Amino acid sequence: MALPKVVAPTYELELPSNGKKIKYRPFLVKEEKVLLIAMDSGDDKQITQATVDVIKACVTSRIKVEDLPSFDLEYLFLKIRAASVGEEITVNVVCMDDNKTKVQHTININDVEVFRPKGHNEKVMINKNVGVIMKYPKLDHFIDFGVRGETDMDGLDIIVGCIDQIFDGEDVTESSDCTTKELKEFIESLTQRQFNKVSKFFETMPKLQHKFDVVNPNTKKSSTYTIEGLQSFFA
Repeated sequence: MALPKVVAPTYELELPSNGKKIKYRPFLVKEEKVLLIAMDSGDDKQITQATVDVIKACVTSRIKVEDLPSFDLEYLFLKIRAASVGEEITVNVVCMDDNKTKVQHTININDVEVFRPKGHNEKVMINKNVGVIMKYPKLDHFIDFGVRGETDMDGLDIIVGCIDQIFDGEDVTESSDCTTKELKEFIESLTQRQFNKVSKFFETMPKLQHKFDVVNPNTKKSSTYTIEGLQSFFA
């Protein structure tokens, strides 16, 4: 006897990076099981790979998930999680005024947005003539460096992987025309001040962010908290 097929509902969102509308569905029981197994393993790379696999399975629009910036992937997963498990998550915080009172706070996932810091620019001038055009970390970096955000974002490998072009006046060199060794040597030839300019691209990169206030039930004093990155909402 053929059993009825249950069709999952579909939702739509705009990608933070370009405003493009895409459709997605909630993750299914079999996909949630993969996520839970990965979480129980405690292995960051396994958790990230499971997250990416779920995103790929749940996005129903014709789009190359592997080409999306990492903050698009984080935003996508958060919305998929909301559609699948619920729009509210609970976080535990310690009140700032006494550093001991623990309070639970409920966050509506729909209130979480991608924050774009002022001064962020993909064009980085090394000196008067030489500069680089950076690109956002994509799927391969998302997998390599983990969903929990525990890897130092200014590491040499990720910087090299995010170089799109290097220019000297009107002369432009595509990173695809260079070897990884050549790109590393270019970065290693910079002074610390010049390197910091490149690192600022990552420090000011768009990211998930949410601010909220919590009142200490004992002292009645209010404190403002800021949580950032998918790792803060992964529950």
